[in-house]
Order: sequence, then structure tokens, then C-alpha cells
Amino acid sequence: MLKYLFITSLVIVFDQVSKWLMVSWLSLYETVVVMPYFNLTMAHNEGAAFSFLSQAGGWQRWLFIGLALVISVVLLVWLAKLKPTEKLEAISLSLILGGAIGNVIDRISYGYVIDFIDLYIGHNHWPVFNIADSAICIGAILLVADSFKSETA
Repeated sequence: MLKYLFITSLVIVFDQVSKWLMVSWLSLYETVVVMPYFNLTMAHNEGAAFSFLSQAGGWQRWLFIGLALVISVVLLVWLAKLKPTEKLEAISLSLILGGAIGNVIDRISYGYVIDFIDLYIGHNHWPVFNIADSAICIGAILLVADSFKSETA
């Protein structure tokens, strides 16, 4: 099932190219209104999801790099052990792996993750995120959905 690593590669490429474009276009905290409910806003996240531990003083960078690398190895082993019929699970794991690697590249290169997608309703903004985060979330949702699939189907 390692043939699905092309999905991982696509996520990494789209994630890194989009971040490069945003960094070359926007300054930190600069916002560009795209349409109602959607802005592009440059942000740096030194923490985990929703900026968890972002103010921890720097040690969290190495913790999150280590965790992402361990999780990536686990995902690769899991992916390698899948049966050919477990396609949705393979796609899910490939998306999560691509997102994890995309964000770990940022942590290693910059010490933080580059975020720029800003969704909101009224004055309520979802935490700013990126393509890697989206791939992780979509992969996790698909993995949960796949877990409800009947074994006899």
C-alpha cells in the first residue's frame, strides 16, 4: 500500500509551495480579504493545534518535531502493513502523513509552522491553519469514517 505515498508527496508539495507563496506575499499578521468568511492571514504557530504550548519558551519545538517524526514512522509502518483492499485507510494515512511532514519541515526550518487560511463567521475566527493541517483533519475524518465500515462489506 506504499503506492499511496504519492498522496503524501502531493500534500507536502502543495503545502510547502503554498507557504512559500504566502510568505513571499504577506507580512506577519497581514490580512487579505478574499471573500466573506475567508481571509488570507499570515501567522506563525510555535505550538501545536490551536497554538497549544505556543508560549512554552522554545522547548516545544523539539517535542513536536520528535512526536511528528515518531508518528510518521508509525504511519509508514501501518501503511506498509495494509491489505490491498484497505484503500480508504491508505488514503487517510497518506493524508495525515503528508500533513505531519509538511508541518515538521516548517518546525525544523523556522522553529514554527506557517499558517495562513483564516475562516470566520462574523467576528468569530477559526484558528488560522494551512494545507498540511487540512490534510491531517481530512485524513483523520476519513480514518474515523473508515472505522465504521463493516468488515463484511
